[in-house]
Amino acid sequence: MRLAFLGTPDFSVACLAELVAAGHEIACVYSQPPAPRGRGQDLKPSPVHAFADSLGLPVRTPVSMKAPEEIEAFRALDLDAAVVVAFGQILVRDVLEAPRLGCFNLHASLLPRWRGAAPIQRAIMAGDAVTGVQVMRMSEGLDEGPVLMGEQVRIDALETAGTLHDKLAAVGARMLPVALAAIERGGAREVPQAEEGVTYAKKIKSAEARIDWSRPAAEVDRHIRGLSPFPGAWFEAPSDKGPVRVKALLSRVEDGDGEAGAALDDALLIACGDGAVRLLKAQREGKGAQDAEVFLRGFPLAAGTVLA
Repeated sequence: MRLAFLGTPDFSVACLAELVAAGHEIACVYSQPPAPRGRGQDLKPSPVHAFADSLGLPVRTPVSMKAPEEIEAFRALDLDAAVVVAFGQILVRDVLEAPRLGCFNLHASLLPRWRGAAPIQRAIMAGDAVTGVQVMRMSEGLDEGPVLMGEQVRIDALETAGTLHDKLAAVGARMLPVALAAIERGGAREVPQAEEGVTYAKKIKSAEARIDWSRPAAEVDRHIRGLSPFPGAWFEAPSDKGPVRVKALLSRVEDGDGEAGAALDDALLIACGDGAVRLLKAQREGKGAQDAEVFLRGFPLAAGTVLA
C-alpha cells in the first residue's frame, strides 16, 4: 500500500523498518521538528526522522498538522492509509479522513486502559501485571477508536520502562504489517473499546521524578522502575561537598524497617514508609548508570545515612 508514517521516538523506528521491509511504499514520513538534544543542546532530528533520512525517505516536520497547508499537503499524497506510532500531535478530522482506508494507530497499552502520552510508564507505576500493544482505527477522540488487533505482554517484577518499551516495540513492529494486510483485504474486524475501565496516561512531569521515601516500598519501587531510564526517579544523598543528586534506576522490594529514607545497611537497602527497597542500579550526576556494587565503590552510603 501507499502509506504515510507518522512517528517520533525510538519506539516508532522498528515499526517503520518493518513496514519498509514488508514492501509498502512510504510516500512520506512525518515527525516532530528537530529539538535541542545533548550537552550542547544542538538541534537534532528525532529518531524516526534520522532513520527515514538514512533510507532516503521524504520527511516532513510540521509544527502543527492543523495548519491548512499541512492538511493539503497530506491530502495530496493520495494515500491508501496512514500509520501513526507515538507521533506526538493530535490529528484533526480532515487529516484522519484523507487516506482511502483511514488512519491507524499502534498504541502501547490494552485500551481503554492508559490512553494518552505515557502508557508504558504509567502501567508500571500503577503496578499492572500485564499491558500490551494494540492497533486501532483513529478517531478524533484521544485513543478512543475501535481496536483491530492486539497482544498482551507481561510486566515482570524487575521490569523498567526501558525494558518494557523494548518488548512492546518489538511486538508492535511484528504486528503492524499483519494488521495492514488484514485492512487491505478487508478482513480486519473492528471492536469498539469498552466504556468501563478508561484511564489516562498523563505525560510524565519533572516534578513527579523526586522519590518520596515516606510512601510504601511497593509504590517507591514502581515509581523507580516506571521512570527508568528516563527521566529517572531521583533523591539527594549527603556528601562532604553538599547534597548530590542520584537517580535510582532499578530496585526491588525487601523487608526492612526504619526512618523513611534511611539506609538500613551498607548495600543500598533504603527504608520507606512501609517496608524497604533495595537499589540495584543508580546514577550520580555527571556519571553513567552503575550497578549498586560499582556505584558504592565510588560513592559509599553507609548504614544510617538519610536520603532526601
